[in-house]
Amino acid sequence: MNPKILQTQNVTVSFDGFKALNNLNFSMDVGELRVVIGPNGAGKTTFIDVITGKVKPTEGKVIFKGKNIRSFQEHEIIRMGIGRKFQTPRIYLNLTASENLELSANRNKNIFSTLFVTSKKTDKYKIQGLLETIGLTSKANIKSAFLSHGEKQRLEIGMLVAQSPDLLLVDEPVAGLTDEETYNVAQLLLMLAESHSILVIEHDMEFVREIARKVTVLHEGSVLCEGNIEEVQNDPRVIEVYLGQQNNN
Repeated sequence: MNPKILQTQNVTVSFDGFKALNNLNFSMDVGELRVVIGPNGAGKTTFIDVITGKVKPTEGKVIFKGKNIRSFQEHEIIRMGIGRKFQTPRIYLNLTASENLELSANRNKNIFSTLFVTSKKTDKYKIQGLLETIGLTSKANIKSAFLSHGEKQRLEIGMLVAQSPDLLLVDEPVAGLTDEETYNVAQLLLMLAESHSILVIEHDMEFVREIARKVTVLHEGSVLCEGNIEEVQNDPRVIEVYLGQQNNN
C-alpha cells in the first residue's frame, strides 16, 4: 500500500449553519496526480482553504504526511511542505521571470538579498532548470508584466516548485487560457507529476481528460465518486449533478 501524503477525515466546515464541507473523507498517495472537479458550490475552494490552514474545520482532521495539521497556521503549513497556486497568478510584475523564480527559491525570502547578492552557482543552475521546465528560458529577462496570461500561469507554477514543496495544490490553472496555452500547462503538470504529488482543482473537462489519472468529484461538500475519467463521466450520479446545475442556470 502506498503511503498517504494527504487525508481528510470527517471534515466539516460550517458558515452560519451552511456546510461548505460535510463530513468530507479524502486521501491521496505520495507521488499521485489527483484532479478534483465538481459543480459550482461543491466545496472545492473551501477544500483547498482547509488544507492550507486558511479555513479551520468545524469538525474533523486534516492529515499531511501522517500529522494532523488542523491547528497549524498558514505559514507553518507552507513550511511543512504544502504549496498553493491560486486561480489568479500571484507574481511580481516588475521583476523578470528569472528574478521571480530566484525570489521563490531564496530561503531567506528577502527581496534585497535575491536581487543584489550574487547567487551561488548551484542556485543559478536551479533557476535555469526551472526556466527550461516551465518553457520560459527565452523570456528569462523580460519583466513578468509583459508575459502572456498562460506564461504567467506557468511562471507561478515554477515559483511554487522553486519552494520545493512535497504537495502542490493547483487551483484552476487554465482558466481563461487559449487551447495552446492550456496544452502547455497540461504538459508541464504531467512532467512535474513524475517527481511531485499534485492536487489540481479544475472546471475545464478537456484539460481534465489531458492530465487526469484519478478524479474525485465533490458535491455539496462531500465526495460523490472517484475513479478514472471514463468512470466518473459515466457515473449516473455525476451526470445528474451536472445536468441539474445546467437546468438551474
